[in-house]
Formats: sequence, structure tokens, C-alpha cells
Amino acid sequence: MYCKNCGQIIDDKAEICPKCGVRVAMPPIVYEKLNPDISAILSFFIPGLGQIYCGRFFRGILIFITTTLLFWVVVGIIIWLWNIADGFYLAREINKKRLRKNKI
Repeated sequence: MYCKNCGQIIDDKAEICPKCGVRVAMPPIVYEKLNPDISAILSFFIPGLGQIYCGRFFRGILIFITTTLLFWVVVGIIIWLWNIADGFYLAREINKKRLRKNKI
């Protein structure tokens, strides 16, 4: 490899030219390898935690908040629907008991 500044022959792994001192190559950026299995397992137990593990903090927090809110909305709707059905069947059951008492 040649220095782009002075033309000196330099080692392929050199970052700085030994003759003129100009930086000829940027050091490679080394990234930590992420494990997709760990990310998926973390997201399974706590929504958004896999995204936080991958370094996407705000994305993970947004997923956590959205999932939590939607969970409670769905649970609230299910309880509300059960409440309606329970009120209907409870009134019907009480009417049947009162009708039996009046017949005896």
C-alpha cells in the first residue's frame, strides 16, 4: 500500500504513514455481536427488553409502554364484557329463585 500524501510504501495494516505522519486509514470499528436468541427471550418475558438489549432504548420503552397500555385496555374490555354477561345471568338467576319461592 502507498501513502496517499507522500507516496511512501507502507504496511497494509498501518494507520499512519511512518514517513510523513499522515493518517492513511481509519482503524476498523469493532462491534459486539448480538445474540438474536437472547433478544427474543428477553422480549418474550418483558416486551421491549430485546430492543433495549440491541441498543434501541427508546424503541424498547415505546414497545413496553404500548404493550402495557394495550394489555390493560384488552383486559378492561374483557372484564367489562364479563360484567355485562354476569349482570344478565345474575338477574335471570335471581328471578328464577323468586319465581320458585312464590310457587311454593
